[in-house]
Amino acid sequence: MNPATYTIRNAHPNEFKAIGQLLVTVYSQLPGFPSIQEQPNYYKMLENIGDLAQKPQTELLVALSADGEIAGAVVYINDMAQYGSGGTATQEKNAAGFRLLAVNPKWRVAGIGTMLTHSCIEKAKANNNKQLIIHSTNAMKIAWKMYEKLGFKRSEDLDFMQGELEVFGFRLAL
Repeated sequence: MNPATYTIRNAHPNEFKAIGQLLVTVYSQLPGFPSIQEQPNYYKMLENIGDLAQKPQTELLVALSADGEIAGAVVYINDMAQYGSGGTATQEKNAAGFRLLAVNPKWRVAGIGTMLTHSCIEKAKANNNKQLIIHSTNAMKIAWKMYEKLGFKRSEDLDFMQGELEVFGFRLAL
């Protein structure tokens, strides 16, 4: 991984559609994750990811390869009231969060997920938040190792059910 070969910045509106397609592709291919048929509204939200970027204190970050290809993306939320999850996370104070991290399969071993997560950590610190909150599922366990390596701790108080899907909370003290 050479971080210098990637750029992380706020996505431009003309990239929203491609990022939405990336999210749908990545999430629909996760073994054990609900299918498009099982959760069509969730996938519609992924497809229209640019809509989330219009919310207050919300940013859609994109990681671009040296040749400008979309290598990954994540939604950073500086105000948990805008987080949009089930459970109690939206009531957390002095906290930021991120959701919907996805890495293009072509770039999976390049450390893109870690770079995007670091960008969210730095944004949360710069905004004087005391913690950063994320959610994950059993289908995303590979990412759990990355989060734990970065200092995130499981927080069962943030867990919730999204239909039949168990969703697990994590926190990073800043």
